[in-house]
Amino acid sequence: MVVLVRTKAPQTALSWFTSLNISRSIHGVPFATDEVEEISGSQPAEVLNLVQGKWKNTNRWNTIWDPLNGEPFIRVCEVDETGIQPFVESLSRCPKHGLHNPFKAPERYLMLGDISAKAGHMLSLPKVSDFFTRLIQRVAPKSYHQASGEVYVTQKFLENFSSDQVRFLARSFGVPGNHLGQQSHGFRWPYGPVAIITPFNFPLQIPVLQLMAALYMGNKPVLKVDSKVSIVMKQMMRLLHYCGLPTEDVDFINSDGQTMNKLLLEGNPRMTLFTGSSRVADKLAGDLKGRVKLEDAGFDWKILGPDVHEEDYVAWVCDQDAYACSGQKCSAQSMLFIHERTTSQESTLTKGG
Repeated sequence: MVVLVRTKAPQTALSWFTSLNISRSIHGVPFATDEVEEISGSQPAEVLNLVQGKWKNTNRWNTIWDPLNGEPFIRVCEVDETGIQPFVESLSRCPKHGLHNPFKAPERYLMLGDISAKAGHMLSLPKVSDFFTRLIQRVAPKSYHQASGEVYVTQKFLENFSSDQVRFLARSFGVPGNHLGQQSHGFRWPYGPVAIITPFNFPLQIPVLQLMAALYMGNKPVLKVDSKVSIVMKQMMRLLHYCGLPTEDVDFINSDGQTMNKLLLEGNPRMTLFTGSSRVADKLAGDLKGRVKLEDAGFDWKILGPDVHEEDYVAWVCDQDAYACSGQKCSAQSMLFIHERTTSQESTLTKGG
């Protein structure tokens, strides 16, 4: 015999459950703190700093203006030179052997593999993918197709490094010696405290790929994204926390270049990864005495030979590479060379140039 027993849930539990459902129905995704369509001058979004596991604000706010109507629609809480000490202390707490390595807390390799699997699955959900695609569009001049491509590449990266793949990244090697008892072993070792600085043109893809790579190998990163687009990584950080990433593993800072430069000098990260202009790259190389890896600006050529076909399509590709996303793309076209025999197509290929 089956007996059905009805019990009344505590009012506090019902209240919590109701508020949770309301929050999820408002934002559409469980980790989100902003709804893309609601970000406006009347309801501006806010971006805080994450340090030592806590989201914190300061008295200094940088206003981001809506490119569609000129209204102030995002407020970014920026750290000035007097407020970098918590970030310096956070970096100093990480030893040079990192948060994990082949001999220390190896279970973290599996933990990060699980986090990658969960985050990749989250980005594969249409509602979450659409959320990040539209959020990228609000702060970067990209079409829906371009922005969704950025989300897709990030999703596939996370899927590729799920499960045991993070552990396999740390594969070591051994070489026999030249006499009995002698061997040479090599291990992939973390730097420990590191810094990552990323530009505005890929608000999600560049910072996520570089951040996760640093975490996989046991580093403790401080991440700075261009303030104009940092709202995207704010939400991605919340997604990673939702998927199980400890909040203390990454510091997230908003600041101007001068403040970040001071943080690098005082925090003394053992390696800095910088993506941006050649001018800043030159300065960092000197200031950090070479402890920096650079991906700076390039000059991309496109060369068309004498056998060009599908002229309209070629012209469209050239136009997209030169001007889409304000020319800030990996395939950004700086100069176009056309073979002298390509005379019949020249008017089509240079149309609008």
